[in-house]
Amino acid sequence: MIRIKRAYSEPSLRDGVRILVDRVWPRGISKERARIVEWRKDLAPSTSLRKWFGHEPGRWTEFRRRYRAELARPEMMDELKKLARLSCKRTITLVYGAADEEHNQAVALKEFLDELA
Repeated sequence: MIRIKRAYSEPSLRDGVRILVDRVWPRGISKERARIVEWRKDLAPSTSLRKWFGHEPGRWTEFRRRYRAELARPEMMDELKKLARLSCKRTITLVYGAADEEHNQAVALKEFLDELA
């Protein structure tokens, strides 16, 4: 099972393995409070894509297309498949820092991982 949660939301036992999928650490959150097991910067959108998107809902469809292209690189696919397999055995929670809960990299990444599982 794959869950999605903001870094600013309270961690819970139901989260399972908490994986931060941001290039930058969320402001004002201590590592203790975040309870992040892994910080996977490599799974986050590139800096240029993140800046271009700017969490503009009108760019969501194109962001997802571009992000998917970044994730589909051969060097990324093995890592993504491992994560998808882990999600079949344990609950994982993709943690993100964005304020927009509908238009962020964790939502797009979950869609991609769900297709691989």
